[in-house]
Amino acid sequence: MKKPSAQFWNSLFIIVGGVILLLEISGEEKNVYAMILGLVLLMFGLYRATNFWVDTKDDHKKEKEETDNRNS
Repeated sequence: MKKPSAQFWNSLFIIVGGVILLLEISGEEKNVYAMILGLVLLMFGLYRATNFWVDTKDDHKKEKEETDNRNS
């Protein structure tokens, strides 16, 4: 299983990217580079989070099987 801190970093990338993007979209002066940075951070966080969720989606089933095997 991956480190629990990976989920923290994924969430942080998503939040920071979203905040940068929202601030730049809502402002009067639009900095294109900041908007690109916000979008890249948002998409990078979503990509990592999706891969993390796919890797760990069946962990609860494996843990249940292990405990069932130990109890038998």
